[in-house]
Amino acid sequence: MPTPPTPRLEDFVDLLEADALIACARLEDLGPDGQDVTSEAFISADRMGQGDLVARQAGRLAGLALLPRIAKTYDPSIRVELLAADADPARLDQTVARVSGPVRSLLAMERIALNFITHLSGVATLTARFVEKTAGTRAKIYDTRKTIPGLRRLQKYAVACGGGHTHRIGLYDAMLIKDNHLAGLSLDELAGTLQRVVREARQRYPRLKFIEVEVDRLDQLERVLGTGVDVVLLDNMTLRELEQAVALRDRAAPRVELEASGGVNLDTVAGIAATGVDRISAGALTHSAPALDLALDLR
Repeated sequence: MPTPPTPRLEDFVDLLEADALIACARLEDLGPDGQDVTSEAFISADRMGQGDLVARQAGRLAGLALLPRIAKTYDPSIRVELLAADADPARLDQTVARVSGPVRSLLAMERIALNFITHLSGVATLTARFVEKTAGTRAKIYDTRKTIPGLRRLQKYAVACGGGHTHRIGLYDAMLIKDNHLAGLSLDELAGTLQRVVREARQRYPRLKFIEVEVDRLDQLERVLGTGVDVVLLDNMTLRELEQAVALRDRAAPRVELEASGGVNLDTVAGIAATGVDRISAGALTHSAPALDLALDLR
């Protein structure tokens, strides 16, 4: 399988929006007067220093690309040297970046920089573990919309840094017809309704990334495979049901991709991938990833 290209921050996030997010975080931390009262009381204004951003545990990096923008927001005189790149593996005790400048400014930006980078690196690290578990299968790991408000695009960038894939950004760029959309629709009505909706959607929204429908039973899958959808989401199916779904798809509509979701974790993902599904989506990538431990050591 070819190695995916290294993700670029600007392909996921509008850089002006990223700057605005950083500015919001700065305001939240320093208040309207821009004060770090502890450093102002303890550190002289002319004191200069240097700090190393060090990985306290091994993992996959994401968010380092934000560091120069964070530094500029706090103090344009801060110098940033990146010694690693997003999507790189980080070794225990590896120095991944170095900053230098006024100590007051370094201390002021420390926590915000770490908040972004440790969280995003945690997402990338967890994603990489899922990807490793599915090596040798056709299955690709996908994120979901279960993200922290305001951080969605950054979190999806971090998923990409871990080797995962973007499902959809929001409700606007792809269509996912879920069980609540289908509520009240009988099995006999399913195929005809979907055919009409798919046809009209492609005419109305020609830039749709894909059209997907969720099913949780094999008899539903039989009905939706010929409706023109691109992907079928198999929700909370057993491994045996997933295998049967793959066989059914291979016979009836081999171009339709199958996505498994529900009950996906590091203990189950390898077995799910072995069934032959094309995609596995996991909300845990973004809503439950533990932060990767990094620290800024000043000297």
